Amino acid sequence: MTTKPVLLTEAEIEQLHLEVGRSSLMGKTIAANAKDLEAFMRLPIDVPGHGEAGGYEHNRHKQNYTYMNLAGRMFLITKEQKYADFVTELLEEYADKYLTFDYHVQKNTNPTGRLFHQILNEHCWLMFSSLAYSCVASTLTQEQRDNIESRIFEPMLEMFTVKYAHDFDRIHNHGIWAVAAVGICGLALGKREYLEMSVYGIDRNDTGGFLAQVSQLFAPSGYYMEGPYYHRYAIRPTCVFAEVIHRHMPEVDIYNYKGGVIGNTVQAMLATAYPNGEFPALNDASRTMGITDMGVQVAVSVYSKHYSSENGVDQNILGMAKIQDAVWMHPCGLELSKAYEAASAEKEIGMPFWPSVELNEGPQGHNGAQGFIRMQDKKGDVSQLVMNYGQHGMGHGNFDTLGISFFNRGQEVLREYGFCRWVNVEPKFGGRYLDENKSYARQTIAHNAVTIDEKCQNNFDVERADAVHGLPHFFKVEDEQINGMSAFANDHYEGFDMQRSVFMLNLEELESPLLLDLYRLDSEKGGEGEHQFDYSHQYQGQIVRTNFEYQANKELNTLGEDFGYQHLWNVASGEVKGTALVSWLQNNTYYTWLGATSNDNAEVIFTRTGANDPSFNLRSEPAFILRSKGETTLFASVVETHGYFNEEFEQSVNARGVVKDIKVVAHTNVGSVVEITTEKSNVTVMISNQLGATDSTEHKVELNGKVYSWTGFYSVETTLNPELAEQGK
Repeated sequence: MTTKPVLLTEAEIEQLHLEVGRSSLMGKTIAANAKDLEAFMRLPIDVPGHGEAGGYEHNRHKQNYTYMNLAGRMFLITKEQKYADFVTELLEEYADKYLTFDYHVQKNTNPTGRLFHQILNEHCWLMFSSLAYSCVASTLTQEQRDNIESRIFEPMLEMFTVKYAHDFDRIHNHGIWAVAAVGICGLALGKREYLEMSVYGIDRNDTGGFLAQVSQLFAPSGYYMEGPYYHRYAIRPTCVFAEVIHRHMPEVDIYNYKGGVIGNTVQAMLATAYPNGEFPALNDASRTMGITDMGVQVAVSVYSKHYSSENGVDQNILGMAKIQDAVWMHPCGLELSKAYEAASAEKEIGMPFWPSVELNEGPQGHNGAQGFIRMQDKKGDVSQLVMNYGQHGMGHGNFDTLGISFFNRGQEVLREYGFCRWVNVEPKFGGRYLDENKSYARQTIAHNAVTIDEKCQNNFDVERADAVHGLPHFFKVEDEQINGMSAFANDHYEGFDMQRSVFMLNLEELESPLLLDLYRLDSEKGGEGEHQFDYSHQYQGQIVRTNFEYQANKELNTLGEDFGYQHLWNVASGEVKGTALVSWLQNNTYYTWLGATSNDNAEVIFTRTGANDPSFNLRSEPAFILRSKGETTLFASVVETHGYFNEEFEQSVNARGVVKDIKVVAHTNVGSVVEITTEKSNVTVMISNQLGATDSTEHKVELNGKVYSWTGFYSVETTLNPELAEQGK
């Protein structure tokens, strides 16, 4: 039997061999991989038994498959036998031990494997190890191949497709890894039926398999329903297996499947990232995962090969390659490396700048959307505003529809908490999700949103949350002065309609775009009576000043008893008359928030996480809440970015902002009107509250004999501050 590499032809291997020792991106990638690989190869071969999630045994199995995958390709590219010998020796050690391991003793919510506490990790092991095996199998004796195949790969295939058949076709990131692993392993063993099973599902009826995965998990826009963190995890098997299908089942035409969803999803993933390259922590997510992740590198290389236009590789893709300073060690990566080399010879490659984008959600794109608005200031710094008005995100979804985050000057200002887990910190439940992930991090109060009556959206019911979604109202980014988006969430709290409209305003007198946020709650569907509305802001930094008196609590009590409130210390609070101001310093920048409500009662509460947390699983982080009570309300606020502070040089500039006030003028079912006062101007913003409105819809709101009218979704009117006008300024 003669086997061939699953992902490389002889001609492609020769082309990659020519890159060894070169200073190209591919040459540097090969050199970096060789350095890392050889350092690992100097360690004794070790195939450990069971260990806790995140512990030595878990990580060693992960390292073993990672470096086998590299070594297989390094053997072909460099033609050095030592790499093949390393793969062979390690696989033979696994062949001796694998079937002696019982199923893992650490039970998890997912089925266990023989190596790992959940079969997801075993899927990863199989995919990478199968790729490595396909690269070196031709150098092995028949006896060696029989031993490895019968004692590792065939038992794994049986486990995944028979013992755990019920989990194989699961529509989830676990399912993508499962089908990729089984399909690739089948090819490596010459068992093509496993490839077909992986593409079309066990029953070949379109309810499972890779095509069902990419059809249901990725919207036409390319957005992945579990959020960017899980997107970058799912993108690697998605792109690797797409390349396998492209080569071995060309009749599927995978790169054009579902309107080119593979290319769309790469673009969508990159378009979600903050300007510093990190992904917003939408749904369960790490706060530090970014575009240099290896899965993203693979995706960028695949995109450059299969989705480049006649004019060559997209400039943003070249900019991504510049940041990553590496490519996938594969012919797709070589294509990108050559394009980068040619473009660099003509001019310096610029950094990527992704435009504002609204990414629809759901298999047909009808389940709401995620909005990403970017705007530059006079110095070129990019502010980014993110709002979630899509679908829940299955088991990894957070209950935060209409939640926002805001980023500028290299930092997240209105922040996402992210998940409650400590990845690979084995004393913290093996780095798995902690109980506080459900009791706090996923709750509505943990996000920058409004919580009604101290309850969570959808009452923290995943099934109910998966059945509803946000309703996009408008997404407008054509104007240099104002960019904005608006959406409704009318099924997330019983008896209430919610609408949020957020804008970035470029005003001449401001240093950076001003964040304007309007959050409207309407109880006309049956939520009569007084209700409590908590408008929460997660920030980081040191409070500098307020414009109201507050009382610090000498004895701390929790803010509530359930739905995340039990984890919040009530640190301080104060009543507010009119507009509240809270200003804080985050690193070198000042931020001033001004907030008002349409009701005549308001209170600001300062909180900190950490209550009812005996194991210290939560990070201790501050927030402030603007609380209002009534049958309905409109919250209106702005966040101004201003000034500079340098502790080393004891320098502080513009510690107070120029925005002086914001007030709610009116809000009806037709529209809302708010006024912003700065040192020099009065800015009136009028926003449509009519779901189904268009650019030509006429709106009119009357208050005390004054009529506010406009056409379209919103209108902005700026006038000189009357006091300045009187002075002739």
